[in-house]
Amino acid sequence: MASPVVPPFPASGAGSAAPPAAGPVPSDGLLPLDVLDVAGALPADEQARLAEATGWLQERVRPASIGPWQRDEFPRDLIAEFGERGYGNLGLRPGSRLFTGLLHAQLARADVSLSSVVGIHNELIVGMIEALGSTEQRERFLPELSRFATFGSFALTEPDHGSDIAGGLATTARRDGDDWVISGAKRWIGLGTVADIILTWARDEADGVIKAFIVETDRPGFAAAKIEHKTGLRIMQNADLTFDAVRVPEANRLPGARGFAAANRLLCDSRAWVGWQAVGAQLAAVDIARRYALDRQQFGRPLGGFQLVQAALAEMFGNLTLSLGLMTQLARTQEEGRLTMPQAALAKSTLTRLARQTVSAGRTLLGGNGILSDHELAKVAADVEVLHTYEGTYEINTLIVGRAATGLSAFV
Repeated sequence: MASPVVPPFPASGAGSAAPPAAGPVPSDGLLPLDVLDVAGALPADEQARLAEATGWLQERVRPASIGPWQRDEFPRDLIAEFGERGYGNLGLRPGSRLFTGLLHAQLARADVSLSSVVGIHNELIVGMIEALGSTEQRERFLPELSRFATFGSFALTEPDHGSDIAGGLATTARRDGDDWVISGAKRWIGLGTVADIILTWARDEADGVIKAFIVETDRPGFAAAKIEHKTGLRIMQNADLTFDAVRVPEANRLPGARGFAAANRLLCDSRAWVGWQAVGAQLAAVDIARRYALDRQQFGRPLGGFQLVQAALAEMFGNLTLSLGLMTQLARTQEEGRLTMPQAALAKSTLTRLARQTVSAGRTLLGGNGILSDHELAKVAADVEVLHTYEGTYEINTLIVGRAATGLSAFV
């Protein structure tokens, strides 16, 4: 049942010996991470592309991510390699939803922070300009964005408005001749300090309708300050943004972004993408914990030969497989254009909860080494805490599902 997504690891070192009291290793060897062989449903060309990408991400990106993560740095050179491989415009390239989702999972398996850079760039920057921008805006901005030659930010959340942003958005836009004057503040904006353009949501003072504008970061009145001391997604540079009467031309207003429903359509796909991140984080956790259990010797035998360790690994495999199965079906739903916000919210809330359980079990399995980022599971666990909160908190997504299940809103 080996899959091109994750072929089973060969046993290595001390872990290759069967536990003395547990009998021989089964003839089918180690359980593959893709137990359902989901990747086997892809066409042959997509299987080959996914296998090649997986190899590059594991051999090049996974080890290269540890240093920048520890130092809270943005690795521009590494991101440039993503651009060379076409990861800057995944939604505009040929490929099924399942292939793209599995690729996002493999990105997160290599590093959750970098997968956030790629995913948000594709879903909320390139995707927003493609879906809501004018022909002129697509021609002007997408070529450079698609190569990661330039960066963008999606600026919706504010210092005083997060979960209630739909009704509480306070940043304003005032029409002044051929320009718009934007005033306000945004918070927790990914890549805000490195972006060349900010896709800024603001409320039109004249009609009260929420609209979106492309704000170049070199315009007078704009400022960005990095949010320091994050404990997760440390490669992703989040920022506080201020707009002090920033002037942009009417040509920078996105014509398709009229009302919060336009933002909600983008957030629907984005929340589904976080489900793939949760799959990838669990792939990483199982990777690390299983290899550690095979290689680590305690009491004269491999750690993986003890019942409590095997129980933890079995639970981790179960959570991963449930998550992968749900996202496989969700990809089919997206392919058919039927994805709804409650479905995306269900995936985001459920899978980030399962990912939390999985990485916690894995971190415990590593004992003291589990709190060292050099051993990676501490890094994965810290990043999963962010997945649980961003792109709509766990609680908000749970209430979206609850409202769909009962027909009653519990938000207020």
